[in-house]
Amino acid sequence: MRFQMRKCVNCKRYTLKDECPICDSKTVTVHPGKYSPDDKYARYRISDRYK
Repeated sequence: MRFQMRKCVNCKRYTLKDECPICDSKTVTVHPGKYSPDDKYARYRISDRYK
């Protein structure tokens, strides 16, 4: 989505772009994934968290 906040991994700045305007590296989204009560893979994600 175009209107979600993104964070640069290198310089830790926030932006709306796919690449950081300061250091030209990739940015990642800071929003969590969408919640679904009938998520088929929740068990695997939770077990991976505690490994």
